[in-house]
Amino acid sequence: MRLRVVLAALLAVAGALAALAWLSLTPTPALGRGPRTVEVPAHVGLTGIAARLAEAEVVRSRTGFVLLALMRGSAGRLRAGEYEVGRGATTPDVLALLESGRVKQHLVLHPEGATLAELARQLERQRLASAAAIAQLARDPGVLRALGVEAPSLEGYLFPDTYQLVRGLRPEEILARMVERLRAKLTPDLLARARARGLTVHQLLTLASIVEREAVARDEQRLIAAVFWNRLRLGMPLQADPTVQYAVGGERRALTRADLQTESPYNTYRYPGLPPGPIASPGLAAIEAVLDPAPVKYLYFVARDDRRHQFSSTVAEHNRAVARWRRLAGTR
Repeated sequence: MRLRVVLAALLAVAGALAALAWLSLTPTPALGRGPRTVEVPAHVGLTGIAARLAEAEVVRSRTGFVLLALMRGSAGRLRAGEYEVGRGATTPDVLALLESGRVKQHLVLHPEGATLAELARQLERQRLASAAAIAQLARDPGVLRALGVEAPSLEGYLFPDTYQLVRGLRPEEILARMVERLRAKLTPDLLARARARGLTVHQLLTLASIVEREAVARDEQRLIAAVFWNRLRLGMPLQADPTVQYAVGGERRALTRADLQTESPYNTYRYPGLPPGPIASPGLAAIEAVLDPAPVKYLYFVARDDRRHQFSSTVAEHNRAVARWRRLAGTR
């Protein structure tokens, strides 16, 4: 009788272990359909992690996950973060992923000519940082000092590029990474060429940001840079629409007469010289254009279409060009 009880118990244990093994080695139905994303919070114990994984439908058995982690001795070294669990992953696969700490990477594109506000909104949309936190930190004197940025904000100092970011990074870490990317791109040669033109880094980025926002076609950047250099030398106002757009809120739209009267140091229709700082993130091509403008005497340009401009050296030429392109636009 006792032998029968022992055998029955052994069979029950074996059955339970077999069931756990099957559950552990068989992907969940959800993973059978495709990959799943799961967030493992920090400071959560093994059973809490197992519960989170089960809720996310990436493991079939909480008990199976806990036992496997205990058997492998990794219960205390599972890493928090956001993970993408691949299609067809089993419980050992999921455990190995959490042991490795290979968290999900989010690609964030900060394009040339994008503003700090546009970056902040993008980071918030991807749930990587609060837009308000990015805006506040980008103007925080302590953050600016720590990053070695001698400017009122990080506008223009965040290099446009594609960044791989993970959820859980602090906003200041994200900003620091982008500033460091700019620092790496501003080579000693570029800095020497800027000094030779009498430009500080801040002035270089300011002028390059205006060129970046004015030029749609990249092959016009050196021409537009030349226009602004020529105007600066003559003491003429830059009269750059993008600076006024920045002054009235940063929207890329046609300006009204009222916009052009806006009281702001960024209104380059009212104030000569460079505005107080960059209005967007300039790319390397725009920076190069400022340091190597085209050898032309142009002082004016007008949009021919949504990509290209016509350039002129005199007011009379410019007025004829404006009249022509307005007339053509009206006939389209």
